[in-house]
Amino acid sequence: MSIHNQTLLDNAGILQLEGASVVIVYTEWNDFIVNELVAGAERTLDQYKVNHKKLIVPGSFELPFACKQIWEQSKGTGSQPSAIIAFGCVIRGETPHFDYVCKAATDGILQLNLELPVPVVFGVLTVNTTEQATDRLGGAHGHKGEEGALTALKMISFQRQLSKSYL
Repeated sequence: MSIHNQTLLDNAGILQLEGASVVIVYTEWNDFIVNELVAGAERTLDQYKVNHKKLIVPGSFELPFACKQIWEQSKGTGSQPSAIIAFGCVIRGETPHFDYVCKAATDGILQLNLELPVPVVFGVLTVNTTEQATDRLGGAHGHKGEEGALTALKMISFQRQLSKSYL
């Protein structure tokens, strides 16, 4: 775990994780980056003994659809996730495709956070270069996979505390 993420753990406020589960939705594109994001998230979830499942989709554009379908398909099954993490990596090319995909993924996941009763964590790297992406896998910018899992755990805790304290 990176030093940056250890600081996050020290002040985490992660409580009430009994029975929590997380679904990780991740993309095939730029798999050499995305697979390490997923591995970092899994290490963190395993550390906190939180059950998790993984599902893969073609690209970042498809992440919001997949997250919504996961929630819809889990209704009434008794195994709805406590949080969903969406991982992808969009590296700028020489076309406007980068801007379209980044905006669609960002807007879609934001919309899910407003609609679904569980947190959907945005773990999509939007970078100019491969080097910038690898810097976010435990380098100077921390490990974004670990941070995504920590964010999910904190939001699960927040939601559980809120329901006990304020509702």
